[in-house]
Amino acid sequence: MITRMLARLAALALLAVALAGRAAAQDPTEEFQVGDRILLRVEGDSSLTDTFTVSRGPALMLRVIGELPLAGVRRADIEPYLARQIGRFLKDPIVHARVLIRLSILGEVGRPGFYAVPADAVLTDALMAAGGPTQGAKFSALRIERDGGRIWSGGVLQQAIARGLTVDQMRLRAGDRVILPGRHGAETTMRILGILAAIPAAVYGVAAIVK
Repeated sequence: MITRMLARLAALALLAVALAGRAAAQDPTEEFQVGDRILLRVEGDSSLTDTFTVSRGPALMLRVIGELPLAGVRRADIEPYLARQIGRFLKDPIVHARVLIRLSILGEVGRPGFYAVPADAVLTDALMAAGGPTQGAKFSALRIERDGGRIWSGGVLQQAIARGLTVDQMRLRAGDRVILPGRHGAETTMRILGILAAIPAAVYGVAAIVK
């Protein structure tokens, strides 16, 4: 009996090692998508200091330098990647870059609208940038949609928030919709959606780049 127990424990240990290796091999961060934005600042060069939008390819078009391919580049690696690329044209450039993802934050929040959210921000930060949940919000019903279908909802989404996953780790893309319904059903949500046209778009986290 003891031999069987030891054999089972050994098998479980091997399974745990295999799963850990598999998890490590799967990078949780997302590669660039069309519509992502990059807040770029190159010290001493105003022509390369701006917010640039990722185009098809994906690629990034920079003034003077031209088009830089982004295929295979993770969002988390954009700063060293751009430093290397810009370094081909400028001597020892000091580059600061931050990825922004344009999300729609709708429903029972103070200021529903479109927000350019840093890829390294957690979802609750994005909600707070939109004014935070209203008193009528039903947080347990929070969901994220893409192209009309749900990609995050229910307990899985709540666990992701509790774990502090970033927007990048959740693999969100430009155009995704973060919807926080009200406690009284769809009526309150639709009322807020109806006044979106009167609410200006906002940009979250663009005030400064962390050096």
